[in-house]
Amino acid sequence: MRWALGIVAVVWVVHTWSATVQAVRVAQRTPHKILHIMSYHSPWRWTDGQLAGFKEGMAGASVEYRIFQMDTKRNSAAEAKDQKGQEARALIESWQPDLVYVTDDDAQEYVTTHYIDTALPFVFSGVNKDPKIYRFVGSKNITGVLEQEHLVETVNLLRQVAPGVKRIAAVFDSDAMWGPVMTRMRERITQIPEVEIVAWERFQTFAEYQRRIKEYPIQVDAVALIGIFNFKDEQGKNVPYQEVLQWTAENSVLPDFSFWADRVDYGTLVAVTVSEHEQGRAAGRLARAILIEGRSPASFPMRPTTKGRATLSLARANKLGIKVKSGVLLSVEVVEKFRWDR
Repeated sequence: MRWALGIVAVVWVVHTWSATVQAVRVAQRTPHKILHIMSYHSPWRWTDGQLAGFKEGMAGASVEYRIFQMDTKRNSAAEAKDQKGQEARALIESWQPDLVYVTDDDAQEYVTTHYIDTALPFVFSGVNKDPKIYRFVGSKNITGVLEQEHLVETVNLLRQVAPGVKRIAAVFDSDAMWGPVMTRMRERITQIPEVEIVAWERFQTFAEYQRRIKEYPIQVDAVALIGIFNFKDEQGKNVPYQEVLQWTAENSVLPDFSFWADRVDYGTLVAVTVSEHEQGRAAGRLARAILIEGRSPASFPMRPTTKGRATLSLARANKLGIKVKSGVLLSVEVVEKFRWDR
């Protein structure tokens, strides 16, 4: 009996020692180097939320992060995007990350496409275009998370708040990234009886947008505010989207909707939002599987997140004279004040 207990004790000691050694090795291991290339800029809820979600997906892993901002919303000229793409690629070559996390479409076009089928793994999120356009499908080193809008849910929420909505105008700037969004909206709007998007308009200038917003009340019941980043002022510079939304909230008499939470902060009436946090977290989980578990990027399908969040601007509803039913208020995230009034 004693010899049996002795064997058990020895086994326990060896097992404990082995686990301790392994823990020390893990603790001493060089952190994984992850380069985050964002198409846009920080601070911004969309970009910062994706990175926060990504880090949550990587929680517990030893990681050293570097961040590169392409800033293409505020600098949308092709020459500026190309220059930032070159700078990002130079950083990849000099820093030699273990994985690159790339968010939104510009980073894919100007960075990721240069590394297709290389040894360096890439994980993306916030991508609107079909990955086939970038030649990602079938690549051995690229996977990620697609960004697809909750159109049906958003329009249904809008009609709970403003039941008379039947005819909608959809607004876009000139950026090519909105093409796939328009295609999906055209397909999905047919799922909602009695509702039609009767105008699909793309504007170059802020003045043109302002003129049409004032004309819409005799043509439509609501406005879909989708692409609003590249409207030019009189000097040819981009008008910040926050200014576009504030002007809209102060001058438009029509209910409106979009698909992103920060739009509601700045006065858009409703959105069932694409969750930036869920986008990033899903991407972080993919990165974890690649770096920690040794999985191949090619083993993961490229697909969208499905979780959305219903959001309503009570400040905008009050300004429009809309009385929102208590049942709706209890079922959504309510933004009580415009961002500029906080």
